[in-house]
Amino acid sequence: MDNEINPNEENIEVFEEEVEIVEEQAPDGKRFVKKKRRERKVRKGRLRQSRTKILGRFLISLLIILCFSYSLKLRGFYMKEDAFNKVDNSSVQIINNHIIPSKKILSLLKNSNVPNLPIYIARTDSIKKEIMKLAPVENVYIRRYAFPARLQIIIRERTPIITIAPDEKALPVAFFTADGKLIGKEFLPLDKSYKTTLVLSYGNKGDDYHNWDLNKIKLLQKIVRYVETYSKESVEYIDMRNPNDVYVKINTVNIRLGRLDNELFKRIERIPSILPQVKNVKTKIKYLDLSWEKVNYLKLE
Repeated sequence: MDNEINPNEENIEVFEEEVEIVEEQAPDGKRFVKKKRRERKVRKGRLRQSRTKILGRFLISLLIILCFSYSLKLRGFYMKEDAFNKVDNSSVQIINNHIIPSKKILSLLKNSNVPNLPIYIARTDSIKKEIMKLAPVENVYIRRYAFPARLQIIIRERTPIITIAPDEKALPVAFFTADGKLIGKEFLPLDKSYKTTLVLSYGNKGDDYHNWDLNKIKLLQKIVRYVETYSKESVEYIDMRNPNDVYVKINTVNIRLGRLDNELFKRIERIPSILPQVKNVKTKIKYLDLSWEKVNYLKLE
């Protein structure tokens, strides 16, 4: 019969479909296997790289330790034992000190032992502490150099602005710095590069400069600025030997300011109107008196 189905024909058709499916999947299986092989190779490569890096780091660390151990034995990294005994030596360089002699700094450093370690690991705190004891020193910077071992000591000094003397012909006995620090004559005379105002004071009784503070120093500076501005001349000195009767000397004349009261600067402002007349006077003038509130007069010798 034409409509009858042959079972064998159905089996043959199913088998042919399965074969086709297997044939289609076979290439994907090969790619899968190749992919896994590549991944294993990558993992093995990364593992070898990781082990190589670990070994390299170990060898580098070992080399650093060996070099460090060897450097500890090299005398070139150690400072000379007499480094603080001589001013002119290659182990210690002192720079930027214009007030304090290098010899004085080195003599102070004798209280600090020369570092007995390679210079690059030696501490310099004790050296800085000793130098900071010197009154003119504002700060200290210390640089260490390794082979040959040496120190560079950089001094930052306070700035002198006022010198003190008992009279205009005597040598200064002390000076004040810009921050109000009083420094004695052990650091005098000052280098000529410093431009300071000379102030006359006996240092006793009512004019004791040891009691002056930063406000007093600023007041004296302000007086100098005012007098120089209105007179167009430089101030030679301020006479504070009698604090209730202050004088300021300029090239043309000695000016009596009197008390340092609230009207002081108003009196100084009168200088431009009087100074031309003073220059025309042929008689020797002892001083120009500005101590009065409204009256000005010349004191003749």
